[in-house]
Amino acid sequence: MSTPIPLPIDPNRASAARIYDALLGGTHNFAADRAVVARTLELIPDMAEITKANRLFLRRAVRWAVSQGIRQFLDLGSGIPTEQNVHELAPEARVVYVDVDPTAVLYARHLLGDDPRVTVLTGDLREPSSLLPSVPLDFSEPVGILMVAVLHFIPDGPALAGALRAYREIAAPGSVLVVSHATSDDRSAELERVADIFNRTGSSLLPRDAPQVTRFFDGWNLVPPGVVPQPLWHPDPDAPPADPSTFLMLAGAAVRS
Repeated sequence: MSTPIPLPIDPNRASAARIYDALLGGTHNFAADRAVVARTLELIPDMAEITKANRLFLRRAVRWAVSQGIRQFLDLGSGIPTEQNVHELAPEARVVYVDVDPTAVLYARHLLGDDPRVTVLTGDLREPSSLLPSVPLDFSEPVGILMVAVLHFIPDGPALAGALRAYREIAAPGSVLVVSHATSDDRSAELERVADIFNRTGSSLLPRDAPQVTRFFDGWNLVPPGVVPQPLWHPDPDAPPADPSTFLMLAGAAVRS
């Protein structure tokens, strides 16, 4: 059952943000989204666990960023808010959520209300010249730039390369960049079929390998252990041994010098 929202959303067209919400067990989704999830789970039965592992990575990465002194975050491709969002993990930080999907933006504004620490913007991370002037953060101070489970929806090309360069150039020394990304290194046949499902929703899914994901950090200083399967990035001390079946996502973080 989906949560009512008094805003103009088309429930008959699947949305990447709502599909992600459904995989996390959220309620901000519709039958069209759940149909995509059902087809995905037929191909990759552990996709829900993989999605949850991505969320756990976000939590670890934000806590790590806070430990590095980050007090403001720019979350690009933030999706629909769920439990333990960035502003909850970093309660003293200023947080700006940005998504190109109007569904995600409308839900976020509806759910987050008037929290003075939080701003929700509609924007395309590939267009920093249009987006950044609207971002109410102090870029003379370190900022945490989050690109979690979003770059695999964006093809290679001048727009992406230019955007990554713009975010790097505006980031003050001490800023951090956090990325997670779908990979097909070990299960390419399955992920290709899932990508085909997403393509039919209008959201192209483009898995990349570790060297390709590492290039997103050009000009930044990668922190150990580098770009690795998600569960292996700074695992919680009490976490159970990483399950290889969750290795459909890569993750890494870096610091601006």
